[in-house]
Parts: sequence; structure tokens; C-alpha cells
Amino acid sequence: MVVNQEFEKAGFKPSSVKMGEVELTEKPSSAQLEKITTRLQELGFEILDDQKQKLIERIKTLLIDKIQSGEMEEHFILSDFIGRIFNKDYSQLSRLFSEVEGVTIEQFFIHQKIEKVKELIAYNELTLSEIAWKLGYSSVAHLSSQFKKVTGFTPSQIKKHPTNNRKSLDNV
Repeated sequence: MVVNQEFEKAGFKPSSVKMGEVELTEKPSSAQLEKITTRLQELGFEILDDQKQKLIERIKTLLIDKIQSGEMEEHFILSDFIGRIFNKDYSQLSRLFSEVEGVTIEQFFIHQKIEKVKELIAYNELTLSEIAWKLGYSSVAHLSSQFKKVTGFTPSQIKKHPTNNRKSLDNV
């Protein structure tokens, strides 16, 4: 909403505003673009001009959306999923992602899943089995193993002693 409002204040009617992307019906002048960019940065938004960075952000958004949907198939194959969506060779995308982000796509995906596990544990509405199934883990043991590797704790330990040890999505 904020992004949409800022573009409208600048005299533009965005045709689409999605996480990480704004589509305009007309091209802004350099001065207008600079004004919008400055205002959005003041509000804490990062402006992406670089095509590589845009691709990385699209990958991140896709993965976050996939995890947040809670509809992960048990035999979900990350490389197939990303390759199919972007219609590009996964190894190239992975290399680019690692180069820009300093972590692999797989590591990013695992960390996002672990944050979702923490969130679902905090809500205390699902069992660990249900959480594992929802996030595409083959078993609770697999979820617990990965969770402990990333956090140093088991999901059960977090469940018994809840503290606010979650990270915001942009810090994962």
C-alpha cells in the first residue's frame, strides 16, 4: 500500500504492485524516478535497478511464498522447481545467487523453512508431525535434525522454552 501511495503521490497509477515489483503504465522521467526512489528509500525500501539483483529478489520472493503457502509436496525438489519457474539452468541461477547473497539457494531455503517452523511452533496450533508434513519434510526426525543444525536447538526444546528467537524475513 505504501509503495502504491508513493507512486500515486508522484502522479503515477501503478498497474500492479507486488512484493518486490512495481509495474507502471507510463515511464517516469529521470527526475520523477529519482524523487520516488529517494522517498521509498526514506521509508526503508531498497530500489533494485540491476537485472541480476532483480532475478535474485524474484527467487527469494518465490521461495518465501512457497514456504508461506504451507503446501510443500513431500518430495519437493528445489532445483526442479526453480529451474521450471524461471526456465533457466538451475546451476547458473544457483551460482549467481551464491555470488550475490553469499549463501546458496538451498541454504536460503532451509533458513526460511526453519523460520517458518519457529513461527508455527510459536502459534502452538500444529504438532511437529503436521509442521513437518506442511513444510515438505520426510519425517519429524529430518525436520528436527535440520532445525538443530541451523539453530542449535531441537524443535521440542524451543516448544518447551519459547522465547522470541525468530528473525524477520529480510534478516534470514
